[in-house]
Amino acid sequence: MTKKLSLDGLQFETTKVKVSENIITITLNRPHKKNAINEVMMNEVNYALAYAKQERSIRVVVIDAEGDVFCAGADLSREKSSSNVPKLDFADDISLSLRHIYKPVICKIQGSVLAGALLMVANSTHAIAVKDAKFSAPEIKRGLWPFMVMAGLFRVMPKRAGLDFIMRGNFIDASIAEEWGLINKSVDADKLDAEVSALANELKNLAPGTMQMGLKAYEKQDSQSFDEALPYLKNEIAKCFDSDDAKEGIAAFLEKRDPKWD
Repeated sequence: MTKKLSLDGLQFETTKVKVSENIITITLNRPHKKNAINEVMMNEVNYALAYAKQERSIRVVVIDAEGDVFCAGADLSREKSSSNVPKLDFADDISLSLRHIYKPVICKIQGSVLAGALLMVANSTHAIAVKDAKFSAPEIKRGLWPFMVMAGLFRVMPKRAGLDFIMRGNFIDASIAEEWGLINKSVDADKLDAEVSALANELKNLAPGTMQMGLKAYEKQDSQSFDEALPYLKNEIAKCFDSDDAKEGIAAFLEKRDPKWD
């Protein structure tokens, strides 16, 4: 039996975690290091995501950051830090944690996104950025290659554009990132808070059980052939019609009232 996770007594050293009104906000909090991801930050983000997946009351995840850079990717300096957040044996990759949470995840991007930070953007369900944010996969300029980034990147960006993006390691601006599907929308900096808040509140008020079921099915069918996906999805829609959310949603529609999700 999996041990139930808790936030009680935990001291997050590289992130801040806040739960309010069905929304958990995970804030990258190493601005002096441009929020570069070290082992402690990876574990803290993974733990917070696992906690969010566990808690039915949490319906939406927002990932934001302190400072003027969203995240500079992996911390190549290997600076040591520690926290009392337990290490999860089953979660060592943020990409998998994001794709397997089966809840809406919004990246709230207030600054530039570099290298491995693209993992969070590409594997979230939504990404909203300020118009002056820049995006880059500069690994090739350091003799490296963004191997892990590719898994999520080519699921949201056109292949030819994405390949050129990682082959040359140059920056693209938020308007190009939006055009290529890396982000959903770019907004003026003074509108970012309101834009993300409105989206998070809209998503949290939708059928939570059906949302999880649908996102899980989306993830599974994404790796299937058409002939495999169709019968699988036919089976899932039958389960969906039999769910509590569907029963409440249909009843509310017929009774001309707002649904009350459990």
